[in-house]
Amino acid sequence: MSAPFRYTPATDTPGQRRLQRTLEILPGLTSWILLITMLLLGLFKPMAAAVLVIVFNLYWFMRLAHSTIFLVLSYLLLRAERNTDWSARLRALTSGTDQDEANRLSRWMNRARLAAHRGQTGPAPQPDDVYHLVIFPIARETAEVVEPGVRSLLEQDYPSNHILLILAVEDRASAEVKAGAEQLCASYRGRFLDMQVAYHPDGLPGEARVKGANASFAARSAAAWFTRHGIPFAHVVASCFDADTVVSPRYFSCLTYHFLTTPDRLRASFQPIPVYHNNIWEAPGIARVLDLGASFFQLIEATNPDTLVTFSSHSMSFQALVEVDYWPIDMISDDSAIFWRSYLHYASQYRVVPMYTTLSMDVVAADGWWRTMQSLYKQKRRWAWGVENFPIVVRGFLSVPGIPRREKIFHTVKMFESNLSWATWGFMLTILNWLPALFAGREFSSTIMYFSAPRISGIIFNMAGLALLVTIALSLLFLPRPTSRRPILRRLLHALEWPLVPVITLLFSALPALDAQTRLMLGKRMEFWVAGKGRQK
Repeated sequence: MSAPFRYTPATDTPGQRRLQRTLEILPGLTSWILLITMLLLGLFKPMAAAVLVIVFNLYWFMRLAHSTIFLVLSYLLLRAERNTDWSARLRALTSGTDQDEANRLSRWMNRARLAAHRGQTGPAPQPDDVYHLVIFPIARETAEVVEPGVRSLLEQDYPSNHILLILAVEDRASAEVKAGAEQLCASYRGRFLDMQVAYHPDGLPGEARVKGANASFAARSAAAWFTRHGIPFAHVVASCFDADTVVSPRYFSCLTYHFLTTPDRLRASFQPIPVYHNNIWEAPGIARVLDLGASFFQLIEATNPDTLVTFSSHSMSFQALVEVDYWPIDMISDDSAIFWRSYLHYASQYRVVPMYTTLSMDVVAADGWWRTMQSLYKQKRRWAWGVENFPIVVRGFLSVPGIPRREKIFHTVKMFESNLSWATWGFMLTILNWLPALFAGREFSSTIMYFSAPRISGIIFNMAGLALLVTIALSLLFLPRPTSRRPILRRLLHALEWPLVPVITLLFSALPALDAQTRLMLGKRMEFWVAGKGRQK
């Protein structure tokens, strides 16, 4: 019997090391080849470049139209579930009665969940049998950043005596951070099932300085706690939240309901919609637009569970977490890596269940506008470092039996295309699109293509403007009410921030992604960088 696949960039044999390095080089090399090729064609073969630009613009517009349609659909689903009484639905699971007063769309969605629930084989735990493990990994975050999230756990319509809360503090953290964690534990411990501070030792064998190592250390201590108290792992849902995460008041009722009504619940992760509302109106407009874009991207992804991958704060069965040996301890992108680790461990019998509920985090903040921009760039580069999953997942597809070939091809192509478009589309739309016209020679400037290409592109961008208007309207509906004295003016100014999207996308999306892929291509591995979090007083 072959050994199980190890989800790590570290390899055991020379052949595996060569394969890993080849796959690490591939995304960055492809991105650079594409960009350089388009640059050279624009300078020396403008006719060919113009044709390719038109083809790309048409493809981009179709993708944009598709995304906009599903963004609107997903937003309507989120609105439909906003006022759902999840605790009442939990009670209905026990009593067998149905007194659901939600709107029609929410009731229709719930009927599908209940049909799947009734079709499950084997006994399901009762709502009172479910417990929650919540881990807040802490490296530099002070008590003022962490405490709102702790309080939000107590403001639930779900009993807090079913929640084990662990503040996972890096042992290398400052004395102020450690003292803040201890103070929070002393203040709130008696109001949870239990609350602990777990200090993750620095420099353990095989570990890098990453959040996954810290969270895994805390989860192992939680496993010992549940074993001592006789609580089955199969009845526990584990949630790993960023230190600044504030959950909505009905979050854990919603999570418990989804956990109980999901067939084969022990092989599923549960993904809410992350928003960045904690300090959204205090952040610079660039940061606000970027993080709204991240929330909108997750809304779009939630409409297709077959391709959904965990992102940022999420939850999963604790039994599955233990069986896959917790989060990777030597990778930065732990949030997506835990999905792929589970997907390969269970030979594709693992999925992500979208939840149309929100949890809120901080927009990156630093002292001064320029430092905030630097921090924002570093954060987006860290997100783009998720490209490190690509070589490991492909190696897993070549090693793990039982995964259908169609799924292997589909996920490989999607991961590769997603990373390629992330690193190149911003450059294509803002710079390379215009090279054929700018550097056209006399021969090309007298052709029909020279006059037609800008007009075709203009028509495409005008139609794309409709998608931008829809996005602006949704952003105004999506954001919380501004705290300023003139909220209408504040929202109007926010609407005027969106036309900067092409420049923002280039500087804080495409460029960080190309940076991350280039670093991986050159073998310059990154360390986990903790984004500055803070709120104005």
